[in-house]
Amino acid sequence: MADKIANYLSKEGLLCEVALTGREASEQIAVNSYDFVLLDLGLPDYEGLDLIAEIKEANPKAALLITTARGGVEDKVQGLDLGADDYLPKPFALIELLSRMKAVARRKFGAESAQVKAGNFTLDINARTLSHKDQVVELTKKQYELLEYLVLNKNKALSRIQLYEHIWGNTLDDQYDSNFIDVHIKNLRKKLNEYDDSEWLTTVRGVGYKAVLP
Repeated sequence: MADKIANYLSKEGLLCEVALTGREASEQIAVNSYDFVLLDLGLPDYEGLDLIAEIKEANPKAALLITTARGGVEDKVQGLDLGADDYLPKPFALIELLSRMKAVARRKFGAESAQVKAGNFTLDINARTLSHKDQVVELTKKQYELLEYLVLNKNKALSRIQLYEHIWGNTLDDQYDSNFIDVHIKNLRKKLNEYDDSEWLTTVRGVGYKAVLP
């Protein structure tokens, strides 16, 4: 089931890592930074509720959705009280899971709807598209993901490492190169400037980049 979920979410454009045991999850959470954690409370070697505290300590900004086949409401209430953002009982459809994850992410980032303004551009988070007025702006998958992450974290300076982790995964990867981000930002600005001014996408000297938006 974990592999099925990961395959589905990957096809929807999300970068996924899978942990099949509580111990694996604990190790990955300790060393990696995640935007979203999907936690099954029925782990073979761990009490899933105990893992929530570790998630909150190591990845305090991560959105957290818990799921379980347990029938009682106690786990749901306790999980939410411990800091989970939402709860999805089994069985569930994968399309419902994705919808719940998007809703949680919007709330987490303070986006009131799937339509998010960025200067004179509009991002459609559900459709994963960018438009200027009524015209769709053609972006590569990486360009869109980079822009969406900056816009959802508007007015926050994001380091090159943070951006790399979000787009490419683990920064311990031998292929990590901070210049990747600079090149993608340069190409992204060039694309945006074909349609409108993109001065709101700024460089933070010595740190990285920031989307300066109201």
